[in-house]
Amino acid sequence: MTRSEHIDNSPGHLRPLVLVTGSTGYVGGRLWRRLESLGYRVRCLARRPETLKGRVGADTEVVSGDVLEPSTLTAALDGVECAYYMVHSMGAGDGFEKQDRQAAHNFAAAAHAAGVKRIVFLGGLADEDASLSPHLRSRHEVGRILRESGVPTIELRASIVLGSGSLSFEMIRALVERLPAMITPKWVAIEAQPIAIDDLLVYLIEALGLPAESRVYEIGGAERASYGELMREYARQRGLHRVMVPVPVLTPRLSSLWLGLVTPLYARVGKKLIESIEHPSVIGDPAAAEAFHVRPRGVKDAIALALRNEELKFAETSWFDALSSAGHRPRRAGVRFGNRLLDARSIDVDVSPSDAFTPIRRIGGDNGWYAYQFLWKLRGAFDLLFGGVGIRRGRRSPETLHVGDAVDFWRVERFEPDRLLRLRAEMKVPGRAWLEFEVEPSGGGATIHQTAIYDPKGLWGLLYWYALYPVHGPVFSGMLRGIAKRAQA
Repeated sequence: MTRSEHIDNSPGHLRPLVLVTGSTGYVGGRLWRRLESLGYRVRCLARRPETLKGRVGADTEVVSGDVLEPSTLTAALDGVECAYYMVHSMGAGDGFEKQDRQAAHNFAAAAHAAGVKRIVFLGGLADEDASLSPHLRSRHEVGRILRESGVPTIELRASIVLGSGSLSFEMIRALVERLPAMITPKWVAIEAQPIAIDDLLVYLIEALGLPAESRVYEIGGAERASYGELMREYARQRGLHRVMVPVPVLTPRLSSLWLGLVTPLYARVGKKLIESIEHPSVIGDPAAAEAFHVRPRGVKDAIALALRNEELKFAETSWFDALSSAGHRPRRAGVRFGNRLLDARSIDVDVSPSDAFTPIRRIGGDNGWYAYQFLWKLRGAFDLLFGGVGIRRGRRSPETLHVGDAVDFWRVERFEPDRLLRLRAEMKVPGRAWLEFEVEPSGGGATIHQTAIYDPKGLWGLLYWYALYPVHGPVFSGMLRGIAKRAQA
């Protein structure tokens, strides 16, 4: 069966409706953009559709749904010919394998019932007969569940993905840029077959035209390389001299804490990544070379392409764009919270509302929090120690914000240009927390309202708030003064 029998590219032909899950994630967020540019009819599935508002094209649908809620999948899959399954739980805590398994069963059953003609799944490359890490084992199990669904499933098993904003590339970039000398555990020497994000996207799109049968394809770049070799090549292209000192043993847990100190990764994600790296990820079955037209780049070209995007200051998508990058949000049903506690402050500034909002729009990341930055960093360090996201994620763009963007250990929950920004806390707290900024016209200038909102969970939540209460005054008032000073400057 030829590709032309599956996808007719002739003028005037109505392209099939394609569903993209994981549409806020690193690969999924680039995939729907590429499909749009090629003229496909695209539907994006998102737990919070507002995170894609203003980003998708006029003809792209965004539907609300959650693969862990089967009732939400029926409408999402209605009329869909091909579905990309891009869901994973790298950021989740213990029990993620069970969650992944249930999500795959839910999606497989719904896709079969809806008459979907093809599922394309992105998994992880590793020898199936080896003793795999929980994350890789789960990736392979999800692929098997989808293939057994009765819907023809193409599973692409990929090695390290190299691209600006990718988890692996951002780790390499941070280590090489920040450390003139570094300890390199044994996992740094494990062989992989890195693939450029652009080549991965071509594989994913070409999978739409393969024969309608379930197959596993192993994909990677043109050559093999370890993380150590990737770091050396990155350093060469950046003109940096770096010393690497190998050590015989450094557990994934210790490695993940070390990574959390100097990279955007945090302990939970870092541990899963390192556990996966400890297994070679090289192509054993060359079938993809026959089935696909892709001629993937080598390491040198993949890193050069990623660096060109780095020069733009921010990537098209980043690994922490995914809402699950901070771990699955806990189910709140049946959890009793106390009355909300507030710290509300206001200040008048002699500038327009737009100018008053500018430093708010730029908050976090390299711009910091405008006062007592060392305390914000200290809070981030404690968060890392207790398995939280820490403060090193920064932000995707120094100038623009969208709902769903990560800002250090916060997530943008609501954003109205020149008027309102509400951030939801993703650091470890015994309760729920938000930080809100609102700007309104006032006379010939503007008033900035800043409100910290905390919803304590039980006694520990109250103790947490009041233990930090002496610090809140200088930190919150200093932040508001700093915002006003920047606005008037």
